[in-house]
Amino acid sequence: MNVGISVILSIAAGVLLLVGFLGTFVPVLPGAPLAWFGLLAAFFSEYNDISVLCLIITAVIAVVVSVADNIFPVTMTKRFGGSKYAATGATVGLVVGFFTGPWGIILGPFFGALIGELINKKGRSEGVFKSALGAFMGFLLGTGLKMITVLGFIWIFVISFFR
Repeated sequence: MNVGISVILSIAAGVLLLVGFLGTFVPVLPGAPLAWFGLLAAFFSEYNDISVLCLIITAVIAVVVSVADNIFPVTMTKRFGGSKYAATGATVGLVVGFFTGPWGIILGPFFGALIGELINKKGRSEGVFKSALGAFMGFLLGTGLKMITVLGFIWIFVISFFR
């Protein structure tokens, strides 16, 4: 393979992995799938040594994590007595929080869920905090799982580069 193409593929892989990491906390970017495509690009580069088995295993992991990330917030919200408003509020809170810095990313989902549940209950406060906490915990669980997965993919890329 042409050396220039291998360099481009390795750079593209690194960029996809970094964008995939951003996608772990930016809701519009599919973090794990983007990072997996980074591993796929690295597979075709002469500078990385990634096996087909590794690609298959990481593809399955990326799919499972992506599905789980969509299930956790809803499941946790329902388990804590919340509604779809709380889960939707957590997502809106994340988007708004993204523009206010790290604390907004952390606290935005909680306050979004809290406001969403207050809207659902028409201002009654009974169980609102518990529902918001459930939505927030589901969000953290999904985000944490995505971050760990993508960091693992980045580790595979770095290790494969130095083999």
